[in-house]
Amino acid sequence: MPNPNIVNVTDIRGNTAYVVPSSAATATTSWTHNGTTALTGLTPAANTVNRITSIVAANTTSSAATATIAIGNNATFGSATVIAYPAFQISVPPNASLVIIDKTNSLYITENQSVAAFSGTASALTFTATFEAIT
Repeated sequence: MPNPNIVNVTDIRGNTAYVVPSSAATATTSWTHNGTTALTGLTPAANTVNRITSIVAANTTSSAATATIAIGNNATFGSATVIAYPAFQISVPPNASLVIIDKTNSLYITENQSVAAFSGTASALTFTATFEAIT
């Protein structure tokens, strides 16, 4: 069941995921997952919906770097066509953090969707996400 009814919730668990993309990404309408950019854990398990409550991009370098968050239309993100960009090539100043998603604009991700984070500069950004796994 790819999109369970969350009215009959039996369990909500808080989680945190993070990733530091080790290779730079360039603008495109389709991304191929290479193992370094997925926000691990954000793809829900079967019969689960994940509510993404925050995504923060932290720039740990002395130069600006661009951040992109993409939602793909399948659970593996392999060659998936991007269906939405909650953030697209937003400049993150040096030694600063950018809140991309917070509780005021949270997202629900179903088991047939994935979330990926991309940096315009290799190893410059750390993406941290908090989410609730709802069953």
